[in-house]
Order: sequence, then structure tokens, then C-alpha cells
Amino acid sequence: MFYGSSYVADPRGQIVVKGSRENEELVVAEIDLDMIREVRNVWQFFRDRRPESYDDLTKP
Repeated sequence: MFYGSSYVADPRGQIVVKGSRENEELVVAEIDLDMIREVRNVWQFFRDRRPESYDDLTKP
């Protein structure tokens, strides 16, 4: 549910804080940078990405 509802999620996809759908708000949260490093090391998506294969997808 994105329409009018901002949120901050941790690297595992868990919602840390969610904004209101009815009110204009600034959504702020503390993020555990060590958790980001841990998830990247365990899940390996960042390590295994191949940016050179995206060239055709990102052309105007």
C-alpha cells in the first residue's frame, strides 16, 4: 500500500515506522547500519549484482 502512505523499512523488509494516510507528515526513523552490513553479507544480493548487464535496461 504505497498510495499516500510513506514508511521506513529495515533491510529485512520489516516496517520500522509508517506515516499516516490522512495527515501530511515527515517520517523519520533510526536505521541500524550494522544490520545493513549483516544482511548484505548473508543474503549476497548486493555482492552478486551485475550492473554491466543493466545497460540496455537503462538506456533512454
